[in-house]
Amino acid sequence: MRSKVVLRRLLRNKQARYGSVALILLVALAYIGPYFGPYEWTDKDFLAFLSPPGGDHWWGTGRIGQDMYAVTLHGMQKSIIVGLLVALISTGLAAIVGAFAGYFGGWADKALMWGVDLLLVLPSFLIIAIISPRLRDGSWLWFVALLAAFSWMITSRVVRSMTLSLREREYVLAAVYMGIPRWKIIFRHIVPNLSSLLIIDATLNVSGAVIGEAALSFFGFGIQPPDVSLGTLIADGSGNATGYPWLFAFPAGLLVALVLSVNLIGDGLRDALDPGSNS
Repeated sequence: MRSKVVLRRLLRNKQARYGSVALILLVALAYIGPYFGPYEWTDKDFLAFLSPPGGDHWWGTGRIGQDMYAVTLHGMQKSIIVGLLVALISTGLAAIVGAFAGYFGGWADKALMWGVDLLLVLPSFLIIAIISPRLRDGSWLWFVALLAAFSWMITSRVVRSMTLSLREREYVLAAVYMGIPRWKIIFRHIVPNLSSLLIIDATLNVSGAVIGEAALSFFGFGIQPPDVSLGTLIADGSGNATGYPWLFAFPAGLLVALVLSVNLIGDGLRDALDPGSNS
């Protein structure tokens, strides 16, 4: 019943509708669009360096003759994957750490929250910038892990505070009296009742991770060549943004559209899941 109410609220929200349509179109463009292009993202046209958009190269070419349409869509694929993985990992960490700290209390709460406070004061950008160059020969999944490691702490504190009240509810106390293990109580009764917060957090974490990846890749600390992302493409095209604007405009435009659409969906979800809003 609640899911129907939430869905009805979400569909009535104009921002959420516009954001959903835009995100679906962007994902379709990223994953289906390359099949309609004449070139692969690894192809190079040595007769067309820095060519403007035209009939042969729809979005122009880069400095080494790569088709910007194919390269940009491949970069958006990587940015979407990074955003989704970071959001999944960081929201999952926030849920687990916050719920365990709030439910068990005592020394476990103090130890976990001490770790959270320590991570909050660490300069995450500087740490990632130092570690990333040492992982250039490894998988880009290490970069995802680094981004996720510094994206969950604030949410975990919110989860902890909500868990402190949930652990006193009748159904939780009944589960304790029935002898159900505490970790099962957390995953069966505590975390599901935090789903509204976690869904909103995961949605907003996608856009935050996409921006974070783009910023770090812009400075050379993110996705490494020969792979590309929207951040690396923006970095490559920023120096020629006036002379060859298509090198910068297409990756930057898609990045803005992607982040904006996810944020609109996140705002719509927050309104739909807010029990104080009109049903």
